[in-house]
Amino acid sequence: MKEKVAVDFHSKLNYIKKHWQLYVFFMMPAFVLTIIFKYIPMGGVMIAFTEYNPFRGIWGSEWVGFAHFERFLSSPDFMTYLINTLKLSVYGLLWGFPVPIILALLLNRIQSVRLKKNIQLVLYMPNFVSVIVLCGIVRILLSITGPVNLFFHSSINFMTMPEAFRTIYIASGIWQGAGWASIMYTAALSNASQDLREAAKIDGANILQQIKVVEWPAIKDIVLIQFIMNVGNIMSIGFEKAYALQTDLNLASSEIISTYVYKKGLLDGDYGFSTAVGLFNTVINIILLISMNQIVKKMNEGRGI
Repeated sequence: MKEKVAVDFHSKLNYIKKHWQLYVFFMMPAFVLTIIFKYIPMGGVMIAFTEYNPFRGIWGSEWVGFAHFERFLSSPDFMTYLINTLKLSVYGLLWGFPVPIILALLLNRIQSVRLKKNIQLVLYMPNFVSVIVLCGIVRILLSITGPVNLFFHSSINFMTMPEAFRTIYIASGIWQGAGWASIMYTAALSNASQDLREAAKIDGANILQQIKVVEWPAIKDIVLIQFIMNVGNIMSIGFEKAYALQTDLNLASSEIISTYVYKKGLLDGDYGFSTAVGLFNTVINIILLISMNQIVKKMNEGRGI
């Protein structure tokens, strides 16, 4: 068997060597586009070390080294922005990450194909609602004259309450993305052995035991990879939604690093400082990604990303 595999490998290798021009021809567009749109823009991080002037360019601007990083780290608002960002990310991960898995497990229990497709359609639809439209819906629902206050016969302006911002942000995110995120788990569950499930039923296993023995092994690797990726992006909260839900009265909770970068960079024109803050955010993400990957490898028999 090993000899056959070795012969097949060598024959494929010889074919690739003989027709290498064909492979280069098909790979070149993707390679060039990756270089242009992924690697060349990385040179823009040099702005973080300069007092950037758009008219002079990166090399014509004054070099300030780590001055922007020192300014941000010594800022009295640094810890506030960092804690707000971490709270939104960590709470969103803790509450939002299990929901798609649970949805996939529940969908896998539905026997009727037609009913299952209809439910999936309803669950996937919110993903196609734009962030700005979603924020508009949230603002209308939670306004003083909105449906929520009418239902409870109250007059609470939720959008001005700093303590309510995180709940609103995370809950609306789960509603919008959980159904779409469950697709990969639903697909993985289709590979679960039906014979093994029937055998578990015959042996008297309850639903939780069936999930543990039959369904969980089918999605375990995907769950771990997604968890690592989510932890690696724990600081990468897009500014759009936070900014759209932000008001002057909830800034204590809604002002995060990404909204701060947007305001300093595009509104105030402080390009060097905003780039430095964004680069700091990226470095923290890389550290978290590598650390979590190593932890998962030790817990999962050396398997990670």
